[in-house]
Amino acid sequence: MPTWPLPKRDPWSTPFAETLLSQLDLTPGLTILDVASGHGLPAFYLAEHTGPTGKVLGIDIHPTQLARARSIQGQQLPWLQFEEHDVRHLPSTLPSFDRITGNLSFMFFRPNRFEALQDLIRHLQPGGQIVLTFPSMGTFDSLWQRVDQEMKTRRLDKERTKLWNYIHERPSAQDARHWLEQLQMERIVVEDQPLEVETGSGQEFLWHPLLRGGFLDDVFECFEDQELANEFMTTISHDVSSFVPLMAQRCVMAGWKPLQP
Repeated sequence: MPTWPLPKRDPWSTPFAETLLSQLDLTPGLTILDVASGHGLPAFYLAEHTGPTGKVLGIDIHPTQLARARSIQGQQLPWLQFEEHDVRHLPSTLPSFDRITGNLSFMFFRPNRFEALQDLIRHLQPGGQIVLTFPSMGTFDSLWQRVDQEMKTRRLDKERTKLWNYIHERPSAQDARHWLEQLQMERIVVEDQPLEVETGSGQEFLWHPLLRGGFLDDVFECFEDQELANEFMTTISHDVSSFVPLMAQRCVMAGWKPLQP
């Protein structure tokens, strides 16, 4: 039984991590860079499976996430390290790796996702593999349609434009494939897999741990008047039946760097 399995009670990160691992060629002795590593999912799993002959470096921009990961790690898995870095501005001193992974990471590469991906691949060894997951276009479309309908009814034109810009800024599976092809990667795999997120109405919806602090906050940010935003979203929260099931799209993008340039 693995010491560091993926958490069974994590309804968001674990399903995406499972999608990542379904494409990752993972063997003992590899060097792995895990970007936007958060509190260590799946960095701990990766480190256990590379073993002491390998090395895993988890990087994240948030010190609190890194502190939590180090606290969980303690003195275990000494070949796993966590460092503070912004994936969009990697240091030139960062070495090359056999594998580069990132669970729920690709959306954080904004605004210049292609350039950030290009920089990551510079740190990938020839013959190495990159695997990233992210919620792609189509995620929670039923919710966005309900929000858009309410904005249209209330003639909230500025807020509606901001929402439209947010939705269409999200990367799609087609974007991911195009960028990997532009970077001349080989054995490219890009797949979307649906994931249902269950929610109740009212406060359960408004403070849902998978929606608040991310997706729902993006709606609140469309409003200059936060009292109006609260009233607006309360209305939405009492009409959950109009947009469930609430479906996310788990996108995995994977490719191999050619041995010869």
